[in-house]
Amino acid sequence: MASSSDYDLVVVGSGFAGCMATLSFLEECAKNNKPGKVALVEVGKEGERSGASKWTMAYLRLDKDLNFDSDWVKEMRLVSNGMADEEYCHKLEREAPISAKYLQERGVKWVHHDEPNVLLEFKTAQHFVFPEGGGKAIIAKLFEHIRGYKNCDIHYETEAIRLLTEESGAIKGLKVRKTDGLLHDLLAPNVVLACGGFEGNQEMLARYIGRDSHKLPLIAPGLKYNRGAGLRMCLEVGAGTAGSFDGMHCELVDTRATKPDAVIWGHNYGIVVNKDCERFYDEGKRHLFATFEMIALECWRDQNMSCFFVTDDDIMQKFKGSWVYDTTDQPPEKADTIEELADKMHLDPKLLKKTVDEYNAAVNDKEFDLMKLDGKATTGLKVNKTNWASKIEKAPFYGYPMTSNLTFTYGGVKTDLHARVLSTNDVPIPGLWAAGEMTGLFYNEYPPATSCLRSMTFGRLAGAEIASNLGMPQGQVEGKSIKEGVESRRSDSFMLMDRDLLSGEGRAVGAA
Repeated sequence: MASSSDYDLVVVGSGFAGCMATLSFLEECAKNNKPGKVALVEVGKEGERSGASKWTMAYLRLDKDLNFDSDWVKEMRLVSNGMADEEYCHKLEREAPISAKYLQERGVKWVHHDEPNVLLEFKTAQHFVFPEGGGKAIIAKLFEHIRGYKNCDIHYETEAIRLLTEESGAIKGLKVRKTDGLLHDLLAPNVVLACGGFEGNQEMLARYIGRDSHKLPLIAPGLKYNRGAGLRMCLEVGAGTAGSFDGMHCELVDTRATKPDAVIWGHNYGIVVNKDCERFYDEGKRHLFATFEMIALECWRDQNMSCFFVTDDDIMQKFKGSWVYDTTDQPPEKADTIEELADKMHLDPKLLKKTVDEYNAAVNDKEFDLMKLDGKATTGLKVNKTNWASKIEKAPFYGYPMTSNLTFTYGGVKTDLHARVLSTNDVPIPGLWAAGEMTGLFYNEYPPATSCLRSMTFGRLAGAEIASNLGMPQGQVEGKSIKEGVESRRSDSFMLMDRDLLSGEGRAVGAA
């Protein structure tokens, strides 16, 4: 061991969850005249856009008043087959607006977007929120405030190696490796792990997700640092797990783009074909945010990482200047005929023309309506399109070559409503906390515009609670927290049961 340092809190990861935990801890200590000292540990270099937070646009499922979409919990129940922690989801519903206003009060400017042409199926209507300047702007503002405190040390290029524990099993700090190659101890009775999933660890991807997972490019270069360190360290001390470990969130991106996160969102409004010019997925199965992940997974799993979007001028004019096709930094391929478009995308012109002609001939006469699942569908095809089957017939024609990119993994550690890491027997591990994408929540699918919010929210809650407990004996803190946790869950359960009864569902939380 080269050295050791004493802190009240060590936070691992400088993304949304880690920065929120750090700042809320510092502010709570200052408010209550407590001399709490925190170490913020980041494996990336200073000034580098490490992790995912600084790359994302950070779309948030919030309405004009920054209220969270309450229908998201029902969507979580649906796609997870009842496996998602609904108490956690409802806690996020209540706390997300507080997180958004917290950031606004600290200088983050929210862009309120009204979407006229995409069926979002949010209870927040055709509206969502994102920060001016994206996630990078949020991190910049949080760091601006963090640097104003003298009781915070930021350790860059510092790799978390393992958790330090007392003989009793309570956390007593973190062992790290610095650029000198030596191991150092950061001693603290509390550690918040906020260091992402295992997107950048090919061994873990192969172990949990399976073959060909190594083929997936990362949607942002900073994800290379998400090597599963937090998950590994938690498992070593007996933490429980949650979320589907064979699950991940992927998105279709423009293969020609020179920038990260070049997502082609609007797969619903045309057709998507493979290299053989065959359609392989129902592009209109459900609304955009319910299918953009699933078609990307299909592209990765069964289409050798390659597919192509094809549409016509009617659609492109409807979405002119929209985020739907504007995330890439490259214009779409454009041609006066389908055959010419095929040439530009290195596809067989005759095969693509045949697929488009067969698709057009199979489209019914129902009215095309972007604002509902319109039933404008095809019949008689090997893979039919259920909604928004507009004919591709008005030149010029447009296309994007696409591939799947990995955004984040699902499997992670299990936490309670306070962001405390739970053991395999659902008992909080004293002094161990986690927030963000290294905590497991999602099963099967990801109802979007929520991952950033949950990272911010549970990071904020963890930091504030740790600060409020400073100076209390460990046993007293744990006793207090366990009691509050039980009462919180009871309160949440009664509230949810009342809500379900009022809505006519008549079912308790967690019922299958």
